[in-house]
Amino acid sequence: MANVVLRGVSKRFGKQDVIRALDLEINDGELMVLVGPSGCGKSTVLRMIAGLEEVSEGTILLGGRDITRLQPKERDVAMVFQSYALYPHMTVRQNLEFGLKVRGVPRAERERMVGGTASMLEIGELLERRPRQLSGGQRQRVAVGRAIVREPSVFLFDEPLSNLDARLRTQTRVEIARLQRQLGTTSIYVTHDQVEAMTLGHRIAVLKDGRLEQVGTPSDLYQRPATTFVASFIGSPSMTLLPARVISGGLGLDAGVLTLPAVPGLAARRLADGSRVIAGIRPESVRPEGTVAANRAAAVSGEVVVVEPLGAQVHVQLKLGETMLAAMLPPTTMPRPGEQLTLAIDLGELHLFDEAGRRLEG
Repeated sequence: MANVVLRGVSKRFGKQDVIRALDLEINDGELMVLVGPSGCGKSTVLRMIAGLEEVSEGTILLGGRDITRLQPKERDVAMVFQSYALYPHMTVRQNLEFGLKVRGVPRAERERMVGGTASMLEIGELLERRPRQLSGGQRQRVAVGRAIVREPSVFLFDEPLSNLDARLRTQTRVEIARLQRQLGTTSIYVTHDQVEAMTLGHRIAVLKDGRLEQVGTPSDLYQRPATTFVASFIGSPSMTLLPARVISGGLGLDAGVLTLPAVPGLAARRLADGSRVIAGIRPESVRPEGTVAANRAAAVSGEVVVVEPLGAQVHVQLKLGETMLAAMLPPTTMPRPGEQLTLAIDLGELHLFDEAGRRLEG
């Protein structure tokens, strides 16, 4: 059993709170992604689990064992760093087997483990090269291999793809997902890239200012964001958030720049007339006129400001007064900047939040 549990974990640097009473459980065999903007504390969480940073308060358990105050070498975790952290004077083979030699693993067993890892990662032909002779993608494979060969209880990945170009990022991301499925090892992956988070994670933990905003499957976070922060952070282009007021006996929303009548499910939330809320609209919920059922549609017109053809879709930014509305349209819809465009919002896909930014269930 190699689950990881954080109970009330906090971290302070001087008087600055970096992590605030974090409670999080990573299941045995799960790939958990920690995501959030730069400075939110996600790498600090990883370093505390690894033992590279001391915990100010709280407890960290690995497989039920308290590892909070143990030295890194006693924790049975392996970390893959953003910078690869390979020994430049050693060959790939020597880099892979270094940790095994330190632990006193016999030579024959080391050769077997290194050979198996090299085969799994398809780097067998690189074993006698040094890091300077490798491409960025090859170095990252070696860094991952050095973690795998140790056969730890937990893998820790600290933004391992950030130094790779776009094509290699996609390729290596797929490779990491395949390896994690194959090995079944509990893994914690830190990134600021929401695409990595959504495609890799069995579950995702979203952090903001050292606090946990929401944890759930990629679908949970996208379809039912708990806060406006999660709603705007997860998804690209991000969700449009409009301050709104409930009108007409709780059956409509006045967002200033448009009125959304008869919003489905709004009455069930028992919001009084005049209640202030925040309406969230995903770009794919804004569609060409006539493509949304009449009983669910709200027409919106505005000036086209941005048009970004993306092949299968077209990203459009529509100006509504002082507000910008993002839409993802089919490639057959190709407006020009400056023209007036009328679109339809699918009210059945509207997200509602209270003034504090918390999701309103209904």
